[in-house]
Amino acid sequence: MMPLFAEEQWPRFRGPQGHGVSATKLPVQWTDAHFKWKTPLPATGHGSPVVWGEQVFLLCADEKTGTRSAVAIHAHTGKTVWTINYEAEHHRHHKENSFASSTPAADADRVYFAWGTPKSLKLTAVSHAGKQLWQSDLGPVKGGHGFGASPIVYGDLIVLNNDQDGESSLIAVHKATGKIAWQTPRKSKRLTYSTPIPYKAPGRDEELIFTNWTHGITGVDPQTGKVKWENIVFNLSSPERAIGSPIVAGDLVIGTCGFVTKLKHIVALRPKGNQMEEVWRIEKSVPHIPTPLLLGENLFLWNDQGIVTCVEADTGKIHWSERAVRSGRFFGSPVAAGGNIYCIDSNGKTIVMRGDGKFEILAVNDLDERCNSTPAIAHNRMYIRTYGHLIAVGQ
Repeated sequence: MMPLFAEEQWPRFRGPQGHGVSATKLPVQWTDAHFKWKTPLPATGHGSPVVWGEQVFLLCADEKTGTRSAVAIHAHTGKTVWTINYEAEHHRHHKENSFASSTPAADADRVYFAWGTPKSLKLTAVSHAGKQLWQSDLGPVKGGHGFGASPIVYGDLIVLNNDQDGESSLIAVHKATGKIAWQTPRKSKRLTYSTPIPYKAPGRDEELIFTNWTHGITGVDPQTGKVKWENIVFNLSSPERAIGSPIVAGDLVIGTCGFVTKLKHIVALRPKGNQMEEVWRIEKSVPHIPTPLLLGENLFLWNDQGIVTCVEADTGKIHWSERAVRSGRFFGSPVAAGGNIYCIDSNGKTIVMRGDGKFEILAVNDLDERCNSTPAIAHNRMYIRTYGHLIAVGQ
């Protein structure tokens, strides 16, 4: 059973442990009274907000100059607490990407921001008070679609997926100094956007899970970066890209990959001795960009066109597949709050769906602004990043 979190922290992409699930009860049908505040952002971006304590953090970027901005906003009032601007290269990226598509990570001492250009991949640590503590340059980023990987905090390390079109690696740096702790070489052939997730199987040490087109699904020792196992499970006959992040369902590791106009896959692996074996896969109506959501025993596959498939997580048995919305595309991922599922399309329509395994759309709430981000949940509120604002919604 997936644990429920009702914490004041949402410290990484999709919250605690990357599950995207909160026990917080949020309003279903939104009225003006549910919008607690709406704060203009200094620039745009697609990265998600994160929350630690009384502050919400996110990365912004000026699409004309390339300048990146680390921003902190007060979680209760919506007032901007601080902004730090970083000059950065303006370069080409995919029309649906941005210069600030990375989600920061936070812990009790610092917030960690990442952005990449063809010349350098920057990882920066900032105190909660807005003081820059260190910055690491992890080398160039090669890939015409532009950077979008997000860091995570693991113990005393910051871990980042640096799979790209050129020389690639998985990287961990010491979070107190930014110095490299380990770096695992990779033979990736495609820029990857998925965010790693921790995984603990019975009788085995905890691992970090990464997904990538050419490497498939990989389990890594978090302390050393050593590859413990790797299952090449995606289609290598034509180019694909891993965008949605891996998830964990009990003792299963589940990963997605595909190409926007071609086949897409979701594959589940289960431990077999010290290795992993494939137990099921689905290749119809699979999401390419949104990350799947586990809620209870059900896995919800919310694809880019708004078709939702409900799957028995343990076996891959499909319960139903229904269209949740008639128009709009989805670049953010679904999250769950109080047992309901929330997912925002690119036009800013927030679809609220039952999360108990029965298909029913409960509400469609219009933000009247474009949105390509995944929301954060903390303080009994949902924090939504649109193209121009950060919005807080709550009871």
